[in-house]
Amino acid sequence: MDGQPTYVEELERHVGEEVLIQGWLFNKRSSGKIRFVILRDGTGLVQGVVTPDADPRTFELAERLPQESSLKVWGTVRADPRAPGGYELSVRKIEPVHIPRDPFPIGLKEHGVGFLMDHRHLWIRMRKQVPLLRIRDSVLWAIRDFFRKRGFVATEAPILVGTA
Repeated sequence: MDGQPTYVEELERHVGEEVLIQGWLFNKRSSGKIRFVILRDGTGLVQGVVTPDADPRTFELAERLPQESSLKVWGTVRADPRAPGGYELSVRKIEPVHIPRDPFPIGLKEHGVGFLMDHRHLWIRMRKQVPLLRIRDSVLWAIRDFFRKRGFVATEAPILVGTA
């Protein structure tokens, strides 16, 4: 399958089929001769399993790609209760779309609020931040819907900035 991408949240409907997942490399690890790549696509996380049987370039890529690389990954979906989300991908091919120039600055260690706010555009990609953004989105939609149903019109007022 080279065409239409599949979202991680839809994998349960594609068990046994080859799919294309487009997303970012969230994490990776190795265990003997097997490499695991965790992919994030905005709807969830899926674990990809890369074995030496795969294309040699794919096996090597799974080792050297940095976190947050943007990827296209082809593989066969299989159910596995040990995998995040209960499904994993037997990876056939990895195609990098973009490889970041600099390493991802936010690791598993604790960071101060100042550091995280300086890297807010990256911090919001982390697992704990996404649910908060989804809640905020739902609340804002509900407020806008409430006022729209009552005939209100949203306006974007200019921002006044004082000069020194």
